[in-house]
Amino acid sequence: MGDTNNRSSKRKRNGNRSEQWRAALFLSPTWVLLLLFFFIPGALTFYLAFTNMALTGAAAANTEFVGFQNFTYMFQDETFRISVWNTIVFLIFSAVVGQQVLGFLIAFLMNGRNQTFRSIIGSIVISGWVAPEVVTAFVWFAFLNDTGTVNAIIESIGFKPITWLYTFPMVAVIIANIWRGTAFSMMVFQTALSDVPKEVEEAAMIDGASPWQRLVRITIPMIMSSVVTNMVLITLQTLGSFTLIFALTGGGPGNSTETLPLYMYHQAFVNYQLGYGTAISLILLLIGIIASLLYMKLLKVKL
Repeated sequence: MGDTNNRSSKRKRNGNRSEQWRAALFLSPTWVLLLLFFFIPGALTFYLAFTNMALTGAAAANTEFVGFQNFTYMFQDETFRISVWNTIVFLIFSAVVGQQVLGFLIAFLMNGRNQTFRSIIGSIVISGWVAPEVVTAFVWFAFLNDTGTVNAIIESIGFKPITWLYTFPMVAVIIANIWRGTAFSMMVFQTALSDVPKEVEEAAMIDGASPWQRLVRITIPMIMSSVVTNMVLITLQTLGSFTLIFALTGGGPGNSTETLPLYMYHQAFVNYQLGYGTAISLILLLIGIIASLLYMKLLKVKL
């Protein structure tokens, strides 16, 4: 009897081992892709950030390990400090305040409406999201330039035109990015709001809770995980925003809209300092990680 049990256990172990190998075999293409397009580039990026790799000059022919020299120079560079500040301003007002709040507001106002209304409003909002960033930049350039639509309206009511892209360049890129990215937040919150049980809201209404109380004490707490997830995703997307700002203002005038992605581009592909540009990318990655952890810490939500 004991031998029979031992043989049965051995067959089970062999069967489990066979299933594990079979599962590993099916997953092997995924691991290969992750290795080629994530782990190896990530390790190479981390290494290059500590070198003086360049496209021209002596460093191009003989790349050397320079330790923290890139980071030392970076924190002494005034343009870097300006770009960090611009990145934080752009992130807070474009993603955290703009896309998050506007996306939730649109989704909340659409919640419970008829399908025709939802389809029309949703299509209008999503049309900005599906457009390429360069198209969005040219649309807003035509809207905000000296002879654009906004100034035409201002002049028609008797006021002097405003050079928006020179006087308020950061405001211009923030508004353009909000217009383009709000659709994603709207769709996230539409899904989250549809999962809120109607019975809970109806019970609160019967108990005399006002619409504001139901929103703050019931709806938002119940979708808090979606709020944090959305904040993390739009933060990472906004931190990497390059084409929109580059096509709309080029980082100018001066350095007024020079965010970290543009600063990284100028250092790596205009000044040809690839090692220094790669070091900047690590700082950008670090900001994204810190922001994501901060969201989860402040809102006390585990994803």
